Amino acid sequence: MKMCKNGFGKLGWLLAAALWLLVACPAARAQAVPSDAANAGPFAIPTFHSLGLYWSPPGGAADKEVQVRYRPQGAAAWKDALPLRYNPIAKTEEDLTDYRGSIVQLAPATTYEFQLTLTGTATTSKLTATTWSEVFPAGEIVRVADRDTPLVITESGTATAWRIYDGRGATIDVRHKHDTCITIDASYVIVRGFTLKGAGAADNPTPKPTASGILITGGHDIVIEDCDISDWGRLNPKTGFGFDYESAIYSRSATLQRLIVQRCKLHDPTWDGSNWSEPKYPTHSMGPQCISLFNTAGNHVIRYNECWSDLEHMYNDGIGGGSNGSFRGAPGPDSDIYGNTMSHCWDDGFEVEGGNRNNRVWDNYLSQCMMMIGNAATSIGPLYIWRNVVSRSQSKPDAGGGNFLKMGFAGGEEWMTGHMYIFHNTLFGPEEWLPTGGLGGSRIVKHTVARNNILHVRTPQSHSESNNKANIDNSYDFNLYNGQIPAGAEAHGIRGVPVYVPNAGFDPANKTGRFELAAGSPGVGAGEVIPNFSDGYTGRAPDIGAHRRGAPPIQYGVKARQP
Repeated sequence: MKMCKNGFGKLGWLLAAALWLLVACPAARAQAVPSDAANAGPFAIPTFHSLGLYWSPPGGAADKEVQVRYRPQGAAAWKDALPLRYNPIAKTEEDLTDYRGSIVQLAPATTYEFQLTLTGTATTSKLTATTWSEVFPAGEIVRVADRDTPLVITESGTATAWRIYDGRGATIDVRHKHDTCITIDASYVIVRGFTLKGAGAADNPTPKPTASGILITGGHDIVIEDCDISDWGRLNPKTGFGFDYESAIYSRSATLQRLIVQRCKLHDPTWDGSNWSEPKYPTHSMGPQCISLFNTAGNHVIRYNECWSDLEHMYNDGIGGGSNGSFRGAPGPDSDIYGNTMSHCWDDGFEVEGGNRNNRVWDNYLSQCMMMIGNAATSIGPLYIWRNVVSRSQSKPDAGGGNFLKMGFAGGEEWMTGHMYIFHNTLFGPEEWLPTGGLGGSRIVKHTVARNNILHVRTPQSHSESNNKANIDNSYDFNLYNGQIPAGAEAHGIRGVPVYVPNAGFDPANKTGRFELAAGSPGVGAGEVIPNFSDGYTGRAPDIGAHRRGAPPIQYGVKARQP
């Protein structure tokens, strides 16, 4: 068990985390007090559908996994989860424990039991933890009418009475005379139903990003839901494009925890973003973003949102922030991104980079982006990316392309120390717009397990999986691929091209997708059973790809998972 730099130690972090869960986050009520504190008992950090598990048992080592079983409290049968891997990270306290990992696809407001066993030993531990409820206790409701000046929220609710700012039917249009429509520096607040326009004072010469539909300067436990945000940002006279990172929702608050952004429409910023090969300004893409979070405290959920624009008003990244080469980064630890649509990004659709400690990205549809998901680097991990569908990769208006996953490093290879799990994703046609690279293209990839993915890239000469000579500690198998792969990889993989059911694809009107493999396609029933990630399949084995045959169309956006 390593000691932290301040001498507090792993045990201190465990006890502090358990106390935080019980006192500071009543909405979570994880009930995760370590069962054996003297033995560094485990604890959990929940969201609605996931739980991050943490444990530092004595005797932990790189050759010893922690086996995990779980069940709803009181149920008879146990389910297996992915084992936890030993991965203490040097020079940081942000890793919290030696073993970390996530249990996913859980039900909200449900208490689960866990059994943890250190492989090859008699060391075991148990805990219970409860996922978040989707019902927030309502306190005072503040009705807001139409206005053309910013709304400043500084009065907090409480854990048992959230303060609700109800903007249903109201529009705040500041007409580019103010930098924000709403500013939040408060806790236990819900911002609901607003239409927000015109953020970004046109006469503000500040070169740093200042314009945002919603700016969060402080607080925790904040819900932004059912909002429509558009027409934000300022023109950068130096570049002729929108200022970098000006966002529909923006925060640099180091103490921001448990931000929930759900069922919002974020679209059509005021100014265009630049791509990587502008004739007058050829550099890294720059411009507006939908959501930007910089080095926050994490435990956020971004779900069921619709993010789009057009070729004349492109984003830099859709959801992102920083710092990439760090132990913090975006979106912050113990965070979930799922059920969203994202398009029109000259760089990353999602930028999930930095620490990535128990971050989870699933069930999203991304199109018209260069790098679909940026994950350079992952310094702590684990990062889980599964069941996403991506289509139409482009780096210029009429050409180019990028990877499904960026991979690689940011700030140096020393940040590539976290584990990543890539399961059941689909790279969907048309062929001329397929990604030009799958898992990293030809970039460096480390500590990555990839299973059951359709890695259909643009040409057979493209890389479905990186074979960079600097790669280490990767495991690729049971994937369907048509491009280049490393020598010796894919012992059970399939070289081929997927065949989908008739009328497969994304329905933009209903925000649904059908990406099932046809009965005779390569990859049918050819996947590996992945505990906790392949649940629900029929037959001898799961299909490769994001959409299980026989399952209903996948729902994305504001109507997803609604009755």
